Amino acid sequence: MGYCKAPCVFLLCLFISFCLPRQLLADEVDKNLTAQLFIDASEQSSRPIPQTLFGIFFEEINHAGAGGLWAELVSNRGFEAGGANIPSNIDPWSIIGDESSIIVSTDRSSCFERNKVALKMEVLCNSEGTHICPSGGVGIYNPGFWGMNIEQGKSYKIVFYVRSTGAIDISVSFTSSDGLQTLSSTNIKASASDVSNWTKMEVLLEAKETNHNSRLQLTTSKNGVVWFDQVSAMPLDTYKGHGFRNELAEMLADIKPRFIRFPGGCFVEGEWLRNAFRWKASVGPWEERPGHFGDVWMYWTDDGLGYFEFLQLAEDLGALPIWVFNNGISHNDQVDTSSVLPFVQEALDGIEFARGDASSTWGAVRAAMGHPEPFDLKYVAIGNEDCGKKNYRGNYLKFYDAIKRTYPDIKIITNCDGSSLPLDHPTDLYDFHVYTSANNLFSMSHKFDRTTRQGPKAFVSEYAVTGKDAGTGSLLAALAEAAFLIGLEKNSNVVHMASYAPLFVNSNDRRWNPDAIVFNSFQVYGTPSYWVQRFFTESSGATLLNATLQKDSSNSLVASAITWKNSEDGQTYIRIKVVNFGSNSVNLQISVDGLDPNSVKLSGSTRTTLTSANLMDENSFKEPKKVAPNQTLLEDAQEMSALLRPHSFTSFDLLKESVNLRITEDDSSLVSSI
Repeated sequence: MGYCKAPCVFLLCLFISFCLPRQLLADEVDKNLTAQLFIDASEQSSRPIPQTLFGIFFEEINHAGAGGLWAELVSNRGFEAGGANIPSNIDPWSIIGDESSIIVSTDRSSCFERNKVALKMEVLCNSEGTHICPSGGVGIYNPGFWGMNIEQGKSYKIVFYVRSTGAIDISVSFTSSDGLQTLSSTNIKASASDVSNWTKMEVLLEAKETNHNSRLQLTTSKNGVVWFDQVSAMPLDTYKGHGFRNELAEMLADIKPRFIRFPGGCFVEGEWLRNAFRWKASVGPWEERPGHFGDVWMYWTDDGLGYFEFLQLAEDLGALPIWVFNNGISHNDQVDTSSVLPFVQEALDGIEFARGDASSTWGAVRAAMGHPEPFDLKYVAIGNEDCGKKNYRGNYLKFYDAIKRTYPDIKIITNCDGSSLPLDHPTDLYDFHVYTSANNLFSMSHKFDRTTRQGPKAFVSEYAVTGKDAGTGSLLAALAEAAFLIGLEKNSNVVHMASYAPLFVNSNDRRWNPDAIVFNSFQVYGTPSYWVQRFFTESSGATLLNATLQKDSSNSLVASAITWKNSEDGQTYIRIKVVNFGSNSVNLQISVDGLDPNSVKLSGSTRTTLTSANLMDENSFKEPKKVAPNQTLLEDAQEMSALLRPHSFTSFDLLKESVNLRITEDDSSLVSSI
């Protein structure tokens, strides 16, 4: 933007009634608090926001991955969840038939060295003779993760490994939870010689009906002994064909995350190191992954959603991966710094897996999994919430030195907070976590105002309102989080990344409240906290404008302004975001300085508001958008005044357009363009 010999500064004033009756608006102005928002849109006072500012954090908690984002329908597909010792618990697998017809046990006869447990099924009945099997046969079934969602017309790939002492005739079926309704079925027959050794079987089942609470059955009416292992059922239709549940991945894509931090969280640490997530056990063919018991959140994962899949998800979302790895420390035990080098080497190998050439040792493993080109791994975090642990600093330095020596471009994130005091060790970014009440988080919109702009930058990788203010996802919590995010946006010259936590919860396994996205086998909705994140989808890489509030008597407002370009229509917008955390309406006067008076076009400009009748209102499967943004078009008028509802989050997108003023004898000295 430029002015030639401009005799004055132009002030943009637009009045917008926002679909409110004009008389009602006029009558209410005197009753409400007032405030003024001054925005300087000039280039001199603006600055770029980091491309990475807002992203997502995925942790395997609440069955977010197993039984959630990862579309595998079978729970405990390798029969390993009961432990390596036999006999073991095969839960949630169950037996079809009584003891007179079938005996089911486990042994260690699998062909997979890292998961030796297999299921042995002795069938005592037959299709003919004196001991006839019951109608439909005998066998085993798996209900998945609180029921499998099987939908009419969709196809599902069933894979399992089998061996037998004789010929087999096995029915593979999707049925209702009671087994009475058959949704799809096929038979697999093989001679004794074909299945005398472990053999992979693969079939496609197309559902003829829909049932949201289905199960997978493997049944037979043929006498003999049959072993099963590694039973998988996956829908063919997954996000970009990479195994992610479509509707959940699409919820993530709609946030437009610029990064994804994974796989935890406490999941990375473990209560004990023996149960911590280890990336090497989560790559390679899915059948060969041993899985592990996550002893922090107390459930088994087959690790089908492993290190490779997280990197693939980041690529599919157009986000940068941020890998959090264990640094030799769990909640209850830790490796001495003098003995931590094997953990350091494991981290270096993990970086090589992601970034190495396809001819490198670990790059070759990645290439064999179908991704010969390196992933764009630029950030790693050394541990999670370990700063206060005895060995953290010593261990951290071992990792830092080794990674910087081999990969000097990688940005390293420490667990230690550097927002108030200088750090005593080198780092590129420091991690900052906050879980608190609504009032506290609202006040923390100014947390980084006085943080030094020199040195490492902040990564607010976990934030949320928790406790009674939050419920299972309230409007109150969301409004406080919106104010906090506005504060981060305004301090984005020191805060380079931020992400909400936790991301997902399966409604059948709430280990933590609240969460951004709630789902079951077939339904999904975003909490108000999720919708708040949607207000910030355009902030990363945008331009921050100088926005200053002047308030008569209320401290309930927090506001920011950015300019951003819509990639779909190529148009440029000014986005003004305002949280009214108070119980009174506020009449907000908005002045935008540094723009030509004709450069904002009301046609195409919008107002979006998040609010509800009650502060503790939540969304649910019954009312998935009870608290969700409502967008309206702005109306033409003369000056800009907005009535902000109590307890609301409002965003104005004002369409900018280039203008050329008509030059007359009186104003021939002025030329303006935007």
